Amino acid sequence: MDREACGGYRGRGRGRGRGRGGGGRGGARGNAAGEGAGRGRGRGPPGHGATQVWSNQQQPPPPRPRQPQPQPQPHPHVGVGGGGPPGSQWVGPTSDGSSWASKIGGASGSSGGRVVRGQGDNKWVEVGHTAPSIPSQPQPPPPPVADPAVKGMKFSKDSDKIIPVKRPDKGGKLAIRTVGLRANHFPVKFDPNTIIMHYVVDVQPAVPPKNGRPVRIPKSVLSVIRNKLSSDDPEQFPLSKTVYDGEKNIFSVVPLPTGKFDVKVHDGEDMRGGSYVVTINLVNEIKFGKLKDYLNGQLLSIPRDVLQGMDLVMRENPSRYMIPFGRSFFPREPREGDDLGWGITASRGFQHSLKPTFQGLALCANYSVLAFRKKMSVLDFLWEHIPNFDIKNFQWFRRDVEDALRGLKVTVTHWKNKQKYIIRGLTRENTQEYSFIQEGPDCQNPPRQVRIADYFREKYDKDIMYKNIPCLDLGKANKENAVPMEFCVLVEGQMYPKERLDRKAGTILKKMSLVPPKVREREICSVVRSENGPCGGGVAQNFEMEVNTSMTSVRGRVLGPPVLKLGAQNGKVIKVTVDEEKCQWNLVKKSVVEGKRIDRWGVIDFSANDYKSRLNPGFFIPELIKRCINLGIHMEEPLIYKCTSMNKLSRVDVLLELLESVKEEAYKKGKGHLQILLCVMSRRDPGYKYLKWISETKVGIVTQCCLSTCRANDQYFANLATKMNAKLGGSNVELNDPLAHFAGEGHVMFVGADVNHPGARNLTSPSIAAVVATMNWPAANRYAARVCPQLHRKERILDFGNMCLELVQLYAQLNNNVLPDHIVVFRDGVSEGQFEMVLNEELLDLKMALQKIKYSPVITLIVAQKRHQTRLFLENERDGGRTGNVSPGTVVDTTIVHPFEFDFYLCSHYGSLGTSKPTHYYVLWDEHGFTSDELQKLIYHMCFTFTRCTKPVSLVPPVYYADLAAYRGRLYYEAVVEGQSSSSSTSSSSSSTSSSLFSTESLDPNLFKLHADLENIMFFV
Repeated sequence: MDREACGGYRGRGRGRGRGRGGGGRGGARGNAAGEGAGRGRGRGPPGHGATQVWSNQQQPPPPRPRQPQPQPQPHPHVGVGGGGPPGSQWVGPTSDGSSWASKIGGASGSSGGRVVRGQGDNKWVEVGHTAPSIPSQPQPPPPPVADPAVKGMKFSKDSDKIIPVKRPDKGGKLAIRTVGLRANHFPVKFDPNTIIMHYVVDVQPAVPPKNGRPVRIPKSVLSVIRNKLSSDDPEQFPLSKTVYDGEKNIFSVVPLPTGKFDVKVHDGEDMRGGSYVVTINLVNEIKFGKLKDYLNGQLLSIPRDVLQGMDLVMRENPSRYMIPFGRSFFPREPREGDDLGWGITASRGFQHSLKPTFQGLALCANYSVLAFRKKMSVLDFLWEHIPNFDIKNFQWFRRDVEDALRGLKVTVTHWKNKQKYIIRGLTRENTQEYSFIQEGPDCQNPPRQVRIADYFREKYDKDIMYKNIPCLDLGKANKENAVPMEFCVLVEGQMYPKERLDRKAGTILKKMSLVPPKVREREICSVVRSENGPCGGGVAQNFEMEVNTSMTSVRGRVLGPPVLKLGAQNGKVIKVTVDEEKCQWNLVKKSVVEGKRIDRWGVIDFSANDYKSRLNPGFFIPELIKRCINLGIHMEEPLIYKCTSMNKLSRVDVLLELLESVKEEAYKKGKGHLQILLCVMSRRDPGYKYLKWISETKVGIVTQCCLSTCRANDQYFANLATKMNAKLGGSNVELNDPLAHFAGEGHVMFVGADVNHPGARNLTSPSIAAVVATMNWPAANRYAARVCPQLHRKERILDFGNMCLELVQLYAQLNNNVLPDHIVVFRDGVSEGQFEMVLNEELLDLKMALQKIKYSPVITLIVAQKRHQTRLFLENERDGGRTGNVSPGTVVDTTIVHPFEFDFYLCSHYGSLGTSKPTHYYVLWDEHGFTSDELQKLIYHMCFTFTRCTKPVSLVPPVYYADLAAYRGRLYYEAVVEGQSSSSSTSSSSSSTSSSLFSTESLDPNLFKLHADLENIMFFV
């Protein structure tokens, strides 16, 4: 045990035996012992570390003997479509004439050792029990095999593609009780005989620009032109009978004339006058009857053109009277009391969409809150927004002013035109010195140099008050357009990032967003009944649509929680039941199911130099060891305790050297590799990403970070201990009973997949894809991950098949060469419009990758959606918890779900804040033949196995872990990019170390490749 000169930890002997300390409940995302807060979207490159590959010369180990299993009776749908999923609709032959089924193979109805069609020789082969020989080189795709099973299948009329499976039953029956609910779905009636016309509109200036470049006309100007066209000829272009998306599309319930039309707009408050040519062309006639056919199941593919037109109808009225932002609308005047200070106000709005449901078409409306900059003069904003702003000493605040204003939109007050300008920056000169060259009218007079103060006095009869400050530059490209600040007003509806709010304002905004169910329900109903809302203004009625302004009543079922397994103080495994209201459990006088011995570990105390917030190692280390032992995790004294400062985290080369020295020193003392390194920080620091990237990709050390300032109580130490145990391969909690549908069915692998995208204003960073998979059965609670970067904002996981194949091979390696017979894939982050991509590209990629090793497991593919607007409200508050939310385990699979496809809403967690959001699970492909009851029970019970907390989580764990792994990949990318920029500014003495870390390409796969010692463990939790 090492004691540094900083007064670090003194060892107090080795703890033996089991203590009795109390337990505590952990938190889910970012709990007290968590390693870093924040979620983003992003990802890292292909190389995933060595995976065992058996060539013809190196045979795999002999398979583990397995007991023969009785063949179960096939599901009624099994076998439909040549190995397709039960109830699925297979669609069409491929471009080369062969069927899709012949390219990828398919599972037959039996389980265990299933018989599937071979690829190369068209023979039937037995697969699914042992890992076959894997070719060392990728094999060419097999020749297509004609599959007679394609005959008689249903095809999509508009494309030869697979579509989601149908619901296998009329909904589940399993429940410990049923509850009455209201959903924020408002039924919409429409006339199926209605036909509306879809027109494409092109607007161009009557006089083309001199440079010949295309002109981008702002939405606000296009709206004025559209209104002027209607006011000029209201009979030909009736405003009340048309809806406009503000860009290219107009939908009309009456025929409009087509061709070119001249529109002259006079100078006004909204824009500068000018002449325009409007070209209108009819592109489609949209029949509402197609939507009726789809809702009745007579049409297989959703008529998106009809929904697009109807959705625009419902958006037309609020777009006229409210501020549109993304898919949401916000009032022009904020409510009293919503001021957040600093020139920022909160705004309570709504968002809505149309959804095809079992009860018919429905309008789904939800409450929304955002922070906006106030509509106010620029100078007033600066006085409110910048602390101690003093206009007399403007030069002291110039950088703060530029940061606060750059990119914002303003209007000007010195003339009537309300055209919007974007602030490009500040002028170099103050207003008093600023001058420009003024061209004479019609070039009759020679150009002359004019001071802007004189120009405003002569042209607008305006005296500039503040001459000792710069002007705003409102120009475009390289042409400067200077306007004094006092004549500029911020445009309404400019969102302010919530991350930049101070603590007080952030707390107020959070409280407004996380309103109780009663308040949210009241706000939603108010919006739907508002004259400015989607149902107001008579627009919907003009298109033969009518919205019922009462929420939909629906029956919900509450599923029973599972019985759990934990360890007892005597080392035995005990059964645990969760509490009735919150479905939580605790670790008081209990231990984890399997605790991993921690014999070789160390501490780096980055807080040692922070006098006010440094760690007290004499208390912290013994208490952590004691709590680990109480939880059944044997923990020795740390081999090394290194004191250092927080600034080491900001230097990549210094941090690398530190971690390598700790690893080497610990190896000499412990005669083995360091198992885990505890990193104590005095605050959340950007260097966290450097620490994780270096330790997990370069050095090969598992790290657990914690804050020295956290309240170090028994619950905190329990959270820390369970996270460390999970990272080292231990098991914290398990289900007592087998998962639904899979009792005695052979090995099952659960896969989670997600893509993390860069921020909205980032135009270059890659997206980061992550795939995780379970590595054990039947506990199914240990995961391995693969992370890979891909194209910017590309949602399709480009290497999905190979990432899954690598995880399948790893599963066989860790399970005595036994491959999983069943694979259940959970895909996160895709909308209904991307289901086709997931089915016809990612699923195809997965099946073709598995065929490389002649392996055809039974596969089910499910999408988990959290970004939806459906909310559930109790009809009787006594049916829920104290917060007024629905109980954990509440499931809805009737009335508000899809008319015939297999989806349901499940609220698996206890909502302690705001209104609970259920997860929407959507089955796209199902070869297992799940019933509603089986799948809902399986997913709900899996939500109890999340390793970081002692309560069920809101999202099925494979998806949750994929999200964490993708976010870790985002940190790697940021560490690489920021590390490169910081290393370029370091001294020449450290340049050699930095250059060894960073290659010329920031997306070099080796920069993201996990160290071999970490690639098969849960490093990301």
